[in-house]
Amino acid sequence: MNIDEIIENFGYLDEWEDRYRFLIELGRTLEPLDKAAYCDANKVLGCASQVWLETKVDGSRQSEPILTFRADSDAHIVRGLIALIIALYSGKTVSEVLATDAEALFNELGLSQHLTRQRTNGVRSMVERIKGDARRAAETVVA
Repeated sequence: MNIDEIIENFGYLDEWEDRYRFLIELGRTLEPLDKAAYCDANKVLGCASQVWLETKVDGSRQSEPILTFRADSDAHIVRGLIALIIALYSGKTVSEVLATDAEALFNELGLSQHLTRQRTNGVRSMVERIKGDARRAAETVVA
């Protein structure tokens, strides 16, 4: 599901319990990671739940690399938040990733007001990691 479809579906759900269920369902759509991806190098620091993020950089088709993200967590709601973040950032160029504001999306969907501080910090950590990976990808192209 792409980010526009997710936003549209959120708009149809009035109750927060329904939105949480939708997030859990989104999490179930995540493509499984390979066993090797569950390593310390892919672990996202700053998340209360365990989160692993795998980043692939494809610079073969154009001058600006395209980043693809895959991730997993041991918590159902967090998996849903990951699915949302991946829909927002995956398949984008470095400059698109760096220009995309996840906080604005979370505010638009009303998630900012309904997530615990720990989950909000975890989301922030995931986004910082994604943007850090984008900056590193940009540096390798320049180098």
